[in-house]
Amino acid sequence: MAGFLASLRDWALSRDRYWGTPLNLWVCADCGKVTSVGSRQDMVARAVDADSAQRVELHRPYIDEVKLVCDACGGHADRVPYVIDTWFDSGSMHSAQWHYPFENEEKFKENFPADFICEAMEQTRGWFYTLLATSTIIHGVAPFRNCMGTGLGLDENGLKMSKSKGNVVDPWEAIEPYGADCLRWYLYSSSSPWKSKRLGDADIKEPLYRFLDTIRNTYDFFALYASIDGYDPDVHSVDPASLTLLDTWVMSRLASTARTVNQALDSYDVISATEAMETLVSDLSNWYVRLSRRRFWRGGMGPDKIAAYATLREVLVEISKLLAPFIPFLSEAVYRLLRTSDSPESVHLCAFPQVQEAQIDELLERDMAGVRQVVALGHQARNQAQIKVRQPLARAIIERDAGQPMSEQLVQLICTELNVETVEIRTTLDELFEDSPMPNFRTLGPRLGSQGKAAGDWIRQQSAEDIASWFAEGSHTVVLNGASVELKAEDIVYEKVMPSHLVLSEEAGNRILLDTALDERLRRKGLVRELTHRIQMARKNADFDVTDRIDVMYCADESLQTLVAAHRAEIAEEILAVSVQQAEVATGEYTETIEFDGMSITVALTRRIEQAAAEEE
Repeated sequence: MAGFLASLRDWALSRDRYWGTPLNLWVCADCGKVTSVGSRQDMVARAVDADSAQRVELHRPYIDEVKLVCDACGGHADRVPYVIDTWFDSGSMHSAQWHYPFENEEKFKENFPADFICEAMEQTRGWFYTLLATSTIIHGVAPFRNCMGTGLGLDENGLKMSKSKGNVVDPWEAIEPYGADCLRWYLYSSSSPWKSKRLGDADIKEPLYRFLDTIRNTYDFFALYASIDGYDPDVHSVDPASLTLLDTWVMSRLASTARTVNQALDSYDVISATEAMETLVSDLSNWYVRLSRRRFWRGGMGPDKIAAYATLREVLVEISKLLAPFIPFLSEAVYRLLRTSDSPESVHLCAFPQVQEAQIDELLERDMAGVRQVVALGHQARNQAQIKVRQPLARAIIERDAGQPMSEQLVQLICTELNVETVEIRTTLDELFEDSPMPNFRTLGPRLGSQGKAAGDWIRQQSAEDIASWFAEGSHTVVLNGASVELKAEDIVYEKVMPSHLVLSEEAGNRILLDTALDERLRRKGLVRELTHRIQMARKNADFDVTDRIDVMYCADESLQTLVAAHRAEIAEEILAVSVQQAEVATGEYTETIEFDGMSITVALTRRIEQAAAEEE
């Protein structure tokens, strides 16, 4: 055994930088002595033809031609014509890749032990164990600091993939329709690496629409408006005073995500890293961009719009860097389209984003998360009341602890998102509930008998104010079924009920009341928003560009004529109209009849003549 281990050690240390080298053992044909060669120099010194041994390729069949002189009898020794197990061969890579100990001693010391190794669970019995054995024999320590085992590939039915079963997935069949990035992100984000994964078509394509397309659409939004406005990061400098609360928040989200991703990857926690990046992309698209749309739609290139462009561009660039190791192709495409002339040519040449602690505002992120929860509850309340978001409401009332004040900017975000005119913050919502009188049958039944039910119905129909005044003296007489009945104050109890115009929505300790009462002013504002939305849809149906300035001609019911005349400027600004004119017959480049709330209006949309002429040129 000692002799075998010595030979094994000699063999492992003799590994050249070429992989797949056969066994370095020669056997004398005359005396049978086995010779172990420790290096090319050793082989050349023993070779019958030293020049040939110096030049020979160290793989079969070339090395088989080398013959050695037997030390024992002087005869010729032939190489043993076998190759050691491939896994055992690769198990010496901890030293062989550096040709250590013959050279590269410093490189070896810098890279040994490896930070981590990764192999499928089924393969650990080969490569993993031989790697561990050779390193322990030679160096006395494990060749890695961390080990990660990956699970099996399963078909869409959850069965282990096997060539013999014919249920394997050709990678190209998954890559061609959805892209390599989609397959990569699915493998990274669907579950922990050591868990087996289904590789059905539906599983693989899921990240395409949920995640990758969100990145593309966010970039496309930026590119569309930046090209319209001619935004150039090298030309348009940002005034720090123009940065909004949203800008500060999204930069904080970017920095805190970079911190999470760095910590997760340092801990080999891939799932936490991918979850953090998916959440950031969702926050960017579904909150920052959505709430900033009007900043991009405004005309001109004011400080606020430049701040919005600069912020969105920087976040997209940094996201592409965070995602580069995971989805190298999409991240490269986004980065190269956004890079400036002084930036590295490729995202893969950039340093991985480091933690910028100064940009992290945990209080702001926590407050913004609270705002988003309130907005979600507000939309739930609207759905309960079946009131569209385009219909303005008077107020929303939020329950919030006195020790958690909310800034005016956050309150304004809630107003905008819920389309309410004001937001009231109270420490409790209970004070807004009304007392509703209810019968106390414990006293009514025994005293009134068959008249108790009629008395109960009468009590339910009264208001708390009337009950209080009638029973101020302790009792009140009413006529029930033709008979006078004396009711006492003890016959009535009170329940807290919500006024009919208030809708409550609550979840996880958050409570919001939405005031759904509509007066004529609010109804008119809702009609204006609905009409504006319908004309915007007509613009889209006409296939006009988002930046096209238009002239609008319309003919409508009398009620809508009055509405448009009163809000002409507001409607024109929203639909990018230069003019909005009433006519007996509406004619133009595109005509559409719009009907809603029992009213009808025909609009004719025409792009400005000077713009159309410029396009033809």
